[in-house]
Amino acid sequence: MNKPAATTLRPMRADARRNRERLLEAAATVFAEGGAGASREAVAREAGVGIGTLYRHFPSREALYEAVYEHEVLHLAELADTLAGRDDPVAALREWLAAFVSLVATKKGMAGALAVTADKAKAISSRLSGRLGEALAHLLERATAAGVIRRDVSAEELLHAVVGMCLLQDQPGWQTSVRRLADLLVDGLCVEGGRSMNA
Repeated sequence: MNKPAATTLRPMRADARRNRERLLEAAATVFAEGGAGASREAVAREAGVGIGTLYRHFPSREALYEAVYEHEVLHLAELADTLAGRDDPVAALREWLAAFVSLVATKKGMAGALAVTADKAKAISSRLSGRLGEALAHLLERATAAGVIRRDVSAEELLHAVVGMCLLQDQPGWQTSVRRLADLLVDGLCVEGGRSMNA
């Protein structure tokens, strides 16, 4: 009996890769802004493609949710690597936490607009949350090693604190408010003389 031939996946065409990247970036923007206009149709418009193109790349709400969330988590991991090379570890920590607020905003917007089940959203978050903890821990360790941030706080505790602030806010412009509060939180973690020039 002949075995079926192995199926090989075709590499994505360059234009398809570009469309997918544009959709992911557009989705992050649309869902972070939230509101009644946050929808898959709005994502397609923001990306400058037809709704059929979006459905070809992301045939379900869950597929779009997972892809956007993963895209943003990987962006934060890469950002941490870049910021780790900065001269001011406190300013690097502030910048990363500000970007993290945008991720939480995107996640909140997607949850409302896409109506992904709580179990599915939790499973996706659990799979990727380790990357966020590692990224922040890298920046936090650098700041504590430089003697500018207290050593008695973990990356997990800091993430939970910022997420909590995000979840308690729902008024227009809440991201700006939370970023300011995150800066104040970092101020409280600075040892004497460790506050960055940007504070």
